[in-house]
Amino acid sequence: MASRITSRRKGRILAFQALYCWESNNGHIPPEELMVFSWLEAGKREALDAQIAAFSRLLIAGTIENITAIDKMIQQHLEHWDIARLNRVDLAILRMSVYSLMYQREIAPLIVIDEAIGISMEFGTDDSFRFINGVLDSIHRTLLTDTEAGAQ
Repeated sequence: MASRITSRRKGRILAFQALYCWESNNGHIPPEELMVFSWLEAGKREALDAQIAAFSRLLIAGTIENITAIDKMIQQHLEHWDIARLNRVDLAILRMSVYSLMYQREIAPLIVIDEAIGISMEFGTDDSFRFINGVLDSIHRTLLTDTEAGAQ
């Protein structure tokens, strides 16, 4: 089980890095280019595990395909803040995580949030993990309420 968690974490980190790259280039990098990991060093690209790459590709493609709905959801949960003002690291982590919360219902939300916090602690600023935790927790509660309301 531990290797699966590690594999998923590696896949999320790759997806986060690809989404960061995509955002840094104003969305002008075709998703197909991101998903062949041409931006990785050659040795790392060749050594990439197939399952990690597949999971990462799913996150990258799903996030970019649903970017409008994802950004709308993020913006609704930013208090007195505009999405355009977010730093790119936090934005990439949020986008990938919100994609998972909205569209990958088979993955436990607490795992998605935990992973986002871990990645933000590794790659973000000192306060990134608190900010990301707050936004994702709020989005999770909204999605939970929406799901419960739809079930009634």
